[in-house]
Amino acid sequence: MELTDLEKIRVEKVNRLRERGIEPYPTRANPTHTMQEALTLLEAAEKAGETPPQNVTLAGRIRAMRPMGKLTFAQVEDGTGRLQFFFRINEVGEENLALLSSEYDLGDFIEGTGNLMRTRTGEPTLQVLSFRMLAKAISPLPAAKDEVVDGKVIHHAGLTDPETRYRQRYADLVVNPEVRKVFTARAAVVKTLRNFLDDHGFVEVETPILQPIYGGAAARPFTTFHNQLKQSLYLRISFELYLKRLLVGMVDRVYEIGRDFRNEGVSFKHNPEFTQLEFYWAYADYLKVMELTEQMVAEVCDKVLGTRKVMYNGQELDFNPPWRRIEMRQGLLEVVGVDIYEHPTAESLSAALYKKGIEHNPNLTRGKMIEGLTSDYLEPSFIQPTFMYDYPRDISPLAKSKPGDPNTVERFEGFVGGMELCNAFTELNDPFDQESRFLEMGRAYEKEDEERHPMDEDYLRAMAYGMPPNGGFGMGVDRLVMLLTDNRTIREVILFPHLREREEE
Repeated sequence: MELTDLEKIRVEKVNRLRERGIEPYPTRANPTHTMQEALTLLEAAEKAGETPPQNVTLAGRIRAMRPMGKLTFAQVEDGTGRLQFFFRINEVGEENLALLSSEYDLGDFIEGTGNLMRTRTGEPTLQVLSFRMLAKAISPLPAAKDEVVDGKVIHHAGLTDPETRYRQRYADLVVNPEVRKVFTARAAVVKTLRNFLDDHGFVEVETPILQPIYGGAAARPFTTFHNQLKQSLYLRISFELYLKRLLVGMVDRVYEIGRDFRNEGVSFKHNPEFTQLEFYWAYADYLKVMELTEQMVAEVCDKVLGTRKVMYNGQELDFNPPWRRIEMRQGLLEVVGVDIYEHPTAESLSAALYKKGIEHNPNLTRGKMIEGLTSDYLEPSFIQPTFMYDYPRDISPLAKSKPGDPNTVERFEGFVGGMELCNAFTELNDPFDQESRFLEMGRAYEKEDEERHPMDEDYLRAMAYGMPPNGGFGMGVDRLVMLLTDNRTIREVILFPHLREREEE
């Protein structure tokens, strides 16, 4: 590693410690409590009128240090919180106090053993009797600093540049406690989703990430090659076709929470690798799935935030069921003034849009034109939780058609904060209809079009054994976390988001 002058000074401290027979990276650490546990013990003893706990060992990272002659105060932090360490020459000795001053730096990990107490100012404190280094930090953490400009004090936070924060998430987590709270909340969201589905009789499974045929979504896959098998494989874009195979196998309620991969553009709501929840529910339809979705998200709000009213982007979102429901046809008629049911072909719809003065690509399929209209004119207005339902057949190749309307399928998408949160169907379970849909998609789209679904003959074979009627659902977990933590970019809720390589300067 290329070291800065400051890092070289810290390396010299490592060498000096070793020369004194002190290992700066010992193999064992022996804390008896976390910081939060120690604070709880202290408060319990005080409440009971007992002597505060003695001979407690705590470990953490030094975040602040204040030498005061024969005394030194330090703020030490672990993953549960901070506690003050109090070093006094009478207890630790002159040599050790000098060692603390000369060889320990902010960012170092320290272990201290001593007695819990409160200072005269009421600060919970460990009165240290002995201590040792657990890990020397070579690179100093980004620190806040004040600068005087034209007689005014300008405060600079320690680490605020978004790209640097994403590239060095480890440092971001240390110096920005609010970031740690986001990922603690994310873990709670995933746990609650899992518990909710478990409690409703769903079985969690794992399906292949490397797949010989991709499908289940409209997206371009990442492609790889297995050398021994001499076979092209794809990182999955969806769990759908494998989960529905399990319905054939009599697993009537099934779900998976895991990673999907899509070789598409990066934006505030898109990352090439993201976390998805999908479930499939035998004998249900998209109306039942709507109700379950409302209940599930409401429970996540209850368990993670303690409220169903959430601030996002300056607006209060109300996740109490029922969510607003709007038919796609009716929504476009009200906002755009075009009745898509009166235009069953792409040519007819294109002519109607030209008549309204709406710019569009006339070479698109009817479904893609309608999708573009909803994206431009409807979705941005769906701030409160909203279900938009009944979609064109040609952009929903895995959904069942509405009875008496072969051009429309039973599909809904859930929108919150002006972006899509989830997608669900009454799933197609007729193998012959499914085969014809695959063939239609192959003819309607160019080979490189991301909407093109390849033919999955094994999936058709599974359907031929008999698939129960069912409702299916998919939700972007990252987007749900964005909404519940008031973050406007997906990169804030993914620990290590994908970033373009930095060009060499």
